[in-house]
Amino acid sequence: MIILASDHAGYLLKEEVKKFLNKENIIAIDVGSYSREQLDDYPDFAKAGNAKVAEDPRNVGIYICGSGIGMCMAANRNPKIRASVCESVKYATLSRMHNDANVLCLPGRFMKPRKAIKIIKAFLTTDFEGGRHARRIKKF
Repeated sequence: MIILASDHAGYLLKEEVKKFLNKENIIAIDVGSYSREQLDDYPDFAKAGNAKVAEDPRNVGIYICGSGIGMCMAANRNPKIRASVCESVKYATLSRMHNDANVLCLPGRFMKPRKAIKIIKAFLTTDFEGGRHARRIKKF
């Protein structure tokens, strides 16, 4: 399952991501925000997303705030979450292969939907390599 979360600054990009996922018949749960109004705080949505991602090890999250950084920092407070800000396909691929990332964080203010979708595709289709990387992740 894919869990979507954003604050007001990530709302528009999240809505574009939802359109893409729906078109691909990929099921996603949206935990908010549900508008562009600045009545919310990204840590609240990261926490709501984390609760859903942590329910099943097959779940992954896509969290979006203005820079991606705040969501990433808030998400990584949970020991079951390995969140990474990815601004390229290469970073998304490596975050999955080497770090077994289960949450992708994107910068809503600095990324076009087309690029975000390429990054999401890489994130969702890349497997964890294990091996020496598994040893390192156990140290988290």
